[in-house]
Amino acid sequence: MKKTICKKEYDTESATLIKQRAYGSFGDPKGYEEVLYRDNGGSYFFYVNGGAESKYKKEDIKRASAKTAEEWLKAED
Repeated sequence: MKKTICKKEYDTESATLIKQRAYGSFGDPKGYEEVLYRDNGGSYFFYVNGGAESKYKKEDIKRASAKTAEEWLKAED
């Protein structure tokens, strides 16, 4: 997936996948996934997607600071 945010393109195809987390089971309307990526320039972003009742009701890309990425990585699964 590609998305341009503030004139910067984020692309899951060319970035490095750091870690992926899934919450809930497949088909769960409240379930969702968060995937952390880092691009070649060192910027972090999340690919997110979820069910109709989740906090991510549609596929999207969200920017993340290095601090946010580090905190997310340290958090419990």
